[in-house]
Amino acid sequence: MQLTSSKSPNMPQELSITSSTTTTTTTTTATVTNTKKLTLLPLIFLIYFEVAGGPYGEEPAVQAAGPLLTIIGFLVFPFIWSVPEALVTAELSTAYPGNGGFVIWAERAFGPFWGSLMGTWKFLSSVINIAAFPVLCIDYMKQIIPAIESGLPRYLALLCSTLGLSFLNYTGLTIVGYTSVVLAVVSLLPFIFMCLIALPKIKPHRWLSLEHKGVKKDWNLFFNTLFWNLNFWDNVSTFAGEVDQPQKTLPRALLITVIFTCLAYVFPLLAVIGALSVEPSEWGAGFMAQAAELIAGKWLKIFLEVGAMLAAIGPFEAQLSSTAFQLLGMADIGSLPMFFGLRSKWFNTPWVGILLSTSISLGVSYMNFTDIISSANFLYSLSMLLEFASFVWLRRKFPRLKRPYRVPMRLPLLVVMCLIPCGFLVVIMAIATKKVYLVSGIMTVAGIGWYYLMKLCKSRKWFQFNTGGEVVVEENDHERVAGQLLQIDTF
Repeated sequence: MQLTSSKSPNMPQELSITSSTTTTTTTTTATVTNTKKLTLLPLIFLIYFEVAGGPYGEEPAVQAAGPLLTIIGFLVFPFIWSVPEALVTAELSTAYPGNGGFVIWAERAFGPFWGSLMGTWKFLSSVINIAAFPVLCIDYMKQIIPAIESGLPRYLALLCSTLGLSFLNYTGLTIVGYTSVVLAVVSLLPFIFMCLIALPKIKPHRWLSLEHKGVKKDWNLFFNTLFWNLNFWDNVSTFAGEVDQPQKTLPRALLITVIFTCLAYVFPLLAVIGALSVEPSEWGAGFMAQAAELIAGKWLKIFLEVGAMLAAIGPFEAQLSSTAFQLLGMADIGSLPMFFGLRSKWFNTPWVGILLSTSISLGVSYMNFTDIISSANFLYSLSMLLEFASFVWLRRKFPRLKRPYRVPMRLPLLVVMCLIPCGFLVVIMAIATKKVYLVSGIMTVAGIGWYYLMKLCKSRKWFQFNTGGEVVVEENDHERVAGQLLQIDTF
């Protein structure tokens, strides 16, 4: 039996520290406001929108590498990337079911510096990714409203849509969850119609086409598109403390969502490629809408474009929730000042995190779609290398820690399981452009500087930090005893 401690919360009821008092609290367990928890159905669709949001956005892969390689990519990539990431998320989220997720995992494995750097990489990659969804929405809607294609009307459309969606997120995670269910159903309906109508027109030999008519394959765009469409499985961990019975609910939700997401990508891709004889060069962002018109008529094109707008709402809401609750979790464990964890009095949502995430995403929304996903993918790759390392090291460091869900592999096989996606991460990073290297390097240096700035703020008592969110974990094969000491310093 081994007793370990860190500033990482690992029970959901221990995480919300809302006191603003300047006095030191005794060693009692923290409590939270009794709010409605996320159940299985809304959680499934929140995870779905964290990762995907539908076939919208998969078109550049065909443009970059052709039909056959794209089909193979969306069939194989989930097994070498999505499944390992989902398994890691299931095990660590149930072992440490509190807000903060991957930040807690890195801190428990390697210490507060790496926890803070993990938080920087994840937060920045997520807010950059958030900015892509209003852009994707506008790219579809400009086919109906040409005026928003460029210039001031485009910027105003991005601003209004971003602010409006952020307010919806402010109204509560449960509302966002059930909204995601409705959005998923409505946004996938046009693809269901398109697949059914396309069935008689499908010619399977088109799936096997490698023809690219002398055009050099764009591997950077291809792999980044695959990666962008099938990552962020671990984002759900940042609000694990808001889930009802996370030890049971999270693994189920992740399993169902992996299967559902893969099918939602592959079936429309097979239908369009099989039904239409179109050059890969025409498969730009928004091509699915044109394909819908060619297959079924203008009515389906309009339906799909409306669905694209709704589908962009889902990922925006889900990922904005993750970034906001990540900041709240980091404040709870003392990595950030306590005001980052402030919740709304009306909706109990982390309004500071929502406001900060929205502001940064607006700041990068001027970038084009490809630049956005490339920058987000590089930072996410760095964080995932650290996350896989944290997963393996925690298995080695705390082998007897009770894990309600445990990946059924011994340590050597776990290493192999993690090395495969890590190899892909290295490929993604190796093919990045100089601009992406520069931006990512600057952000990483800024993240390191931020960690030492926070240390300085604590030592100089410039801000109020929660410095006593200490979790004691008793490791054995039968039980885990966790307690949080609330000791709040006034800085």
